[in-house]
Amino acid sequence: MSTKLKATKKSKSNLPKLHEPLFAIAVAEWNSHITEALLQGALDVFKREGYKNIIVKHVPGTVELTYAAARMIDIEDISAVIVIGCVIRGDTPHFDYVCQGVTQGVAELNGNAPIIFGVLTTENERQALDRAGGALGNKGAEAAEAAIKMADFTLSIEEQPLARRYTMRELEAALEEYNTLEDYDDYDFDDDFDDKHDDKHDDKSHHKKYN
Repeated sequence: MSTKLKATKKSKSNLPKLHEPLFAIAVAEWNSHITEALLQGALDVFKREGYKNIIVKHVPGTVELTYAAARMIDIEDISAVIVIGCVIRGDTPHFDYVCQGVTQGVAELNGNAPIIFGVLTTENERQALDRAGGALGNKGAEAAEAAIKMADFTLSIEEQPLARRYTMRELEAALEEYNTLEDYDDYDFDDDFDDKHDDKHDDKSHHKKYN
């Protein structure tokens, strides 16, 4: 999460006003006449709010959005990531597999930074068009607004005095080493973490044996 982010006040649209946020958008090329309209809706919101630091990358299809999001959340100072896609039901179960895969994949990635789900899953093209700037608005614009709100939420949490926090990757690495030890009683998770990472928390009162 960006250390540059700073919540100040509400904008005229009643969205939080952030200081120099960085947003990333992954867009599926499949059903591009829909996804590009969703992308434009998101970009219009960011432009209206005065945010210029926007990274936009395209991937072939909706399935590839999970990988794109996984890479984007590792971008330095990222505030939030949006994935944009459109899956329209056909005559085969492919629709269900794609929807389930991207939904679960993106949900599991949420952690280092907010990932906003801007993927339309519709029964037909008309439903998608209605939600990409048509009668039912633009879900891309809604995704951008959600990204701004979640970036502000994350900042508000980071400003609070919280207990020591670890990313899933850090936990997995520590657990992998823990599983190789012969004497588990000698393993201290926090001491091991401090030895291998530049820890920002010096309060040793939170240290507990990982048994």
